[in-house]
Amino acid sequence: MCGIVGAVAKRNIVPVLVNGLLRLEYRGYDSAGLVVVHEGKLERVRSEGRVAELGQKSANTQGDVGIAHTRWATHGVPSERNAHPHMSRELIAVVHNGIIENYEELRTELTAQGYEFTSDTDTEVIAHLIHSHYAQGSLLAATKMALSQLVGAYAIGVIAADNPHQLIAARKGSPLLLGVGDSEHFVGSDMSALLQVTRNVVYLEEGDVVELNVDNYRIFDAEGTEVQRPVQISELNNDSVELGEYQHYMQKEIHEQPQALADTLESVCNSQSLVPGIFGAEANDIFPRVENILILACGTSNHAGQVARYWLEEIAGIPCIVEIASEYRYRTSVPNPKTLVVTISQSGETADTLAALNHAKATGHSYTLAICNVPESAIIRQSKLRFLTRAGPEIGVASTKAFTTQLAALFLLTLVMAKVRDRLNEAREQQFLHELRHLPAAMLKVLALEPQIAEMSKHFADKHHALFLGRGMHFPIAAEGALKLKEISYIHAEAYPAGELKHGPLALVDKDMPVVSVAPNDTLLEKLKSNLQEVKARGGQLFVFADANTHIHASEGVHILQMPEHAGFLSPILHTAPLQLLAYYVALQKGTDVDKPRNLAKSVTVE
Repeated sequence: MCGIVGAVAKRNIVPVLVNGLLRLEYRGYDSAGLVVVHEGKLERVRSEGRVAELGQKSANTQGDVGIAHTRWATHGVPSERNAHPHMSRELIAVVHNGIIENYEELRTELTAQGYEFTSDTDTEVIAHLIHSHYAQGSLLAATKMALSQLVGAYAIGVIAADNPHQLIAARKGSPLLLGVGDSEHFVGSDMSALLQVTRNVVYLEEGDVVELNVDNYRIFDAEGTEVQRPVQISELNNDSVELGEYQHYMQKEIHEQPQALADTLESVCNSQSLVPGIFGAEANDIFPRVENILILACGTSNHAGQVARYWLEEIAGIPCIVEIASEYRYRTSVPNPKTLVVTISQSGETADTLAALNHAKATGHSYTLAICNVPESAIIRQSKLRFLTRAGPEIGVASTKAFTTQLAALFLLTLVMAKVRDRLNEAREQQFLHELRHLPAAMLKVLALEPQIAEMSKHFADKHHALFLGRGMHFPIAAEGALKLKEISYIHAEAYPAGELKHGPLALVDKDMPVVSVAPNDTLLEKLKSNLQEVKARGGQLFVFADANTHIHASEGVHILQMPEHAGFLSPILHTAPLQLLAYYVALQKGTDVDKPRNLAKSVTVE
């Protein structure tokens, strides 16, 4: 949830730390800090607020080993005193991402030993704990002993004032990677933070502890054994994380969806038929045995799973359940070893989804499939099967291109399962492949509606509440539209199946309650039209995203955005983009921080 950067080099690494944090602000941005070793002392700079302020405050700070952090508050309010790094007796400094579940117990023990706490965070116990083991002068040994006492999730970076050329880092349940340079080494929460200095990266495994020096590094696994991990060359480049011609990352990422869809579907659409192997080598053996599907995901990814349920049951004829990952493992369920458990995550490090996956495996589910955007993520590594979406880096906190590529991946899963179950003949398979090949071009046409959506957004400038309506497989799209609006404009927005309107939500409808409706040209269109009349009769303002040939016309209080075409089963993917743009332009009307909405962060690596 937070962002970590660390470096050990033969040069001043403060600019590297600050620039790395700027790239990690999507992970947290309510406070920031850094600490370096300079002339045998720890020099710490912290600030409440954005990294830019930290950059100004640290302009005269120098050091060739240091750690830095941008925070999303969990324990303790956003403030300078709670900002990382945290220190113990001017000797040990620590940055931490994650949650230490037994910190209260450790805090009591450390207080009894004479340690003074100056923050409300769980992280400070790590600094004092390492200090308590540091008598022998080995920072590596002290860190390992401290980690053995922690319960919870962490990615940490540690330095000591009397050890000016060494940095210790470790991970368990939170992402961390090692950057390999020329006589300098780095750690970061993700690759975007390190692109400025290296593209050579080592993905640390669960439980790894790494000792970094200027000229070398050593990695120890969860058992304490020194191990070798492969150095990989990241395919990420600076252009992919730069804003370019766009005003915000969210706008940029909305417009990257045609290419992201094309990249995600490239290997499939260039072939003449669908095979289970696109989900992994073992899929050929597993898929024919699957009796039902369980999808586990959070937030936007959960909405993708809800759309997939309609596809899987109608096209593939296979029962499907979609569960909120944060709820799944806390209830008693009835496992079926022939269930395919599908986890969906943009980052692949979402703590709730990881915990749900591990719970499913512990109850006897061995058929696991991860749909994810990050190849070396924990969810990918812990799943038997996998499908990588190729959305590229997503910096804006509100997910856009990750969502539509997840939908594309889930539609491929639907088609493969349908084929395995003899529910997809050759002609229908070819028709679906043709529609998938056309999808990026269709998305481009939808994005061309941006000026009309920007104009429509002006009606929301003074609004505080909104309803979103959809039916069938478009109800989850309405829910996603509502989520986007509330995330970045702070308008309270809720979604309902349109048929539920008269069962309660209609009481809220008046001239100040805009009602946004997804109106595809499908079998439920006529029923949806009746629902829209219910709104109009109560004086509500309607904003309808209508397919071609739906024959819904603009009138007083009825605003229509005419979609270019109807895409059949792929319609939910195309209807997503205008709802994203609506949320974006309403946020501009409201003057909110589009890419960094309050109280939120991108990669939710805490439960």
